Amino acid sequence: MKKETIAAIAGFEAGIKLGAALHQFVGLPVSEKNVSNVETVIESCISLQPFVEDVRVRINRRKLREKISSFGYTSLSPEMLDINVSVVCGNELRCRVKAKMSWKNGYPLMEIKAIEFFS
Repeated sequence: MKKETIAAIAGFEAGIKLGAALHQFVGLPVSEKNVSNVETVIESCISLQPFVEDVRVRINRRKLREKISSFGYTSLSPEMLDINVSVVCGNELRCRVKAKMSWKNGYPLMEIKAIEFFS
């Protein structure tokens, strides 16, 4: 398989993982008491998907505190999430893509941070 094809597959897979994290977990009840657990659960679920080498999820504590209701919790929203994922695809020639999701200009953006080839 060509380098470009492997990189495209890996980039696509990274985007799928980031999109899944966004769409599956937004709306989840979250508070200062369970925020670390929520990060761990999202990481655990995304890491089950094919090709995932590493995933790191951080929920912005300042944004979380700003949205806490009088009941002591809020719903997880996209602008609270900072997600980094690393996927590896390919057989003989392998490709690692590192990607990030962040909130910019009112929209969750998926950004490829690095593409590495190895065998």
